[in-house]
Amino acid sequence: MKKDWVKLNLFYIGKSKKHQIFRAKQWNKNLEKVFRQPVYNEKYEKIGYVKDIFGPVDLPFISIKDLPDQQFDPNLKVYTKLP
Repeated sequence: MKKDWVKLNLFYIGKSKKHQIFRAKQWNKNLEKVFRQPVYNEKYEKIGYVKDIFGPVDLPFISIKDLPDQQFDPNLKVYTKLP
């Protein structure tokens, strides 16, 4: 089965103790499949994974756990693959 690349349209909220927190600017029910999926930067290098999706159903918050050896830039465009 082919996986499709999806750009996550996110607004950076801030950093918690262990995760980067974003708010979705656009959302549809199909994007719930990104839960626990790896996330990539514009060069398609793995930078972390979606740890949690929480909050309002129409525009939820997204928690991304960044990799330990990565310097996380909140202005990056974030991509993932839908399973």
